[in-house]
Amino acid sequence: MTATTTPAPFQPPPPGEFLGHPRPLWMLFGAEFWERFAYYGMRALLATYVATTFFSLLPAGEAKSAASLTYGAYTALIYATGLFGGFVADRYLGYRPSIMLGGAFMAAGLFLLLIPELHWFLVGLSIIVVGNGLFKPNISTMVGKLYAPEDARRDSGFTIFYMGINAGGALAPLICGTVVGALYGYKWGFFCAGIGMILGLIMFHWLRGWLGHIGESPQPARNFARMAKVALGCVACVPLAYLLLSKADLVGYILLLLFAVLSVYFIGSSLRSGDKVQLHRYTAMLLLFLAKILFWGMFEQAGSSLNFFAKDHVEAPFDFTLFQSFNPLFILLLGPVFAWLWPRLENSHLNPSVPRKFAIALLFVAIGFTTLVLSIKYLDDGSGHIPWLMLTLVYVFNTMGELCLSPIGLSMVSKLAAPKETGMAMGAWFLCSAMGNWVAGKVASVAVAADIGISGYIETYSFIAYSGFGMGIAFLLFAPLINKLMHGVR
Repeated sequence: MTATTTPAPFQPPPPGEFLGHPRPLWMLFGAEFWERFAYYGMRALLATYVATTFFSLLPAGEAKSAASLTYGAYTALIYATGLFGGFVADRYLGYRPSIMLGGAFMAAGLFLLLIPELHWFLVGLSIIVVGNGLFKPNISTMVGKLYAPEDARRDSGFTIFYMGINAGGALAPLICGTVVGALYGYKWGFFCAGIGMILGLIMFHWLRGWLGHIGESPQPARNFARMAKVALGCVACVPLAYLLLSKADLVGYILLLLFAVLSVYFIGSSLRSGDKVQLHRYTAMLLLFLAKILFWGMFEQAGSSLNFFAKDHVEAPFDFTLFQSFNPLFILLLGPVFAWLWPRLENSHLNPSVPRKFAIALLFVAIGFTTLVLSIKYLDDGSGHIPWLMLTLVYVFNTMGELCLSPIGLSMVSKLAAPKETGMAMGAWFLCSAMGNWVAGKVASVAVAADIGISGYIETYSFIAYSGFGMGIAFLLFAPLINKLMHGVR
């Protein structure tokens, strides 16, 4: 006889809707807007600021390569800590307290970035890394808890939430980089990012009543004591994050180990429960995680090598940091189209399954980098520059790929994971982003190391394009098998 896990009954949020979705979705939308403003604001500046401020005595190529590795390690750790933050929220602290505590750490770290000394800069990054682990996976998990598992609005709800992420991401480079950073110094861009984080915390706390029971502390009477213990644990983790940022190559090995342990955990959990369906679903989830890692390794050139490329090799009538707004801006423009498209395709029985959407995402990003390679070869104006509209087109293709994968993936994780492990599964989703970001940093360090002109990027970006086409086609071919493992989850 096969035992099955009985899902916890769905408890709806407080009554009230806006534009066809639960009202708390819009509160979470707003809080995430400001948190992403903080992240994308500092991200737009990070690699170039590190190269020019802390590695300026090195040759230009070496400075960019070292900064790309720091960028990759930081963005990898930002996502990796989500695994532990999800576990803490699931099993001990609750989602709301975790978000408030994590946001406070992040704000403190952002303000430390104003100190133009490498030691304190790395301390600030380390504090942001630790705080983000408590914030990022748990606010996404709360979105999933607003909808019943069979609610057809779920994918659209996550897409709307994803638009909140990118509304903040679109505004942040303009304010933090193009305006404040370019006019007054990039360190003041970090200050603006810190202010954005504080605004997000204020909104989340002020409107917390909209959530009802969603994300509440499991033991409210012991909430303060538990928050104090978790805060002390976070402080203890800062030196470890500092060490890993200082030794960027170690990060990749640790992430691989974490992914292996996590895979064993999910498979072992379903085997112990005797739930064969859950075993199959976790197997499908892990296969899709591999596609996420590859996609993010290609896509996340945006903040590193593509940022350096825009600075040195793109003819544009604006500061290069503004290109960092293009991806979130296109998500705002195209996100409603995709949110409208999926239900319409579902009604017509033409909606691609989750594995096919992941495959399409890989193909889109491959097309984007192919466009860039062709632009470098044929549209160089003779001075090592290409028209800014061609880099813009790359961001359009990459954004369409992201819309086929990221919001769909968030929804997929919330449906494939066992209810008691949703937070950890969401943390695992962000761990895949961490692995992809680390890969992206390594790839970027190769792309910029030689610094021999515009042709130095061709080989790296061609490799990215070939990888995207190959894996995209592979996932298209194996989509029926993965669909079978998902047992009806779409």
